[in-house]
Amino acid sequence: MKAIVAVDQNWGIGCQGKLLAHIPEDLNYFKSKTLGKVIVMGRETLETLPGGRPLAGRTNIVLSGNAKYEALCSVCCSVEAALELMRTYNDDEIFIIGGEQIYTQFLPYCDEVYVTKIQAAFVCDKHFPNLDQMGDWKQSDESTVGEHNGLKYQFTKYIRRME
Repeated sequence: MKAIVAVDQNWGIGCQGKLLAHIPEDLNYFKSKTLGKVIVMGRETLETLPGGRPLAGRTNIVLSGNAKYEALCSVCCSVEAALELMRTYNDDEIFIIGGEQIYTQFLPYCDEVYVTKIQAAFVCDKHFPNLDQMGDWKQSDESTVGEHNGLKYQFTKYIRRME
């Protein structure tokens, strides 16, 4: 299982249901990594997508604590139910895409994380765990630095250390 996220310098991921910044290259990167794959997200993340609808070209799984929540995709009411559903897919095909609570709950099951690091600090009320401070993760790849509207960013990949 993998996760994909864009973070600021403080590992912030958003504020009041909004992304940190609109970087077309990052959106294209996200699409290239997740198209044709299984994506797992929380209800709040689903509701921030265009039209509050699942992303096309992917198998969408949404977690909601509300057993009556309805969406145009699979809805699970617990981490355990989501993991059970995910067992029907290849682990390499599954991407955790947010938000904060979903990342925290599923990070222990991930072995790779694709992190777009935005070289700026934003006001954030949601964060991703700082992988640089976690001994079981190491950065394995990084792209050259890109820039959009004055914002610098870099695509990185972290892998879980195997002891």
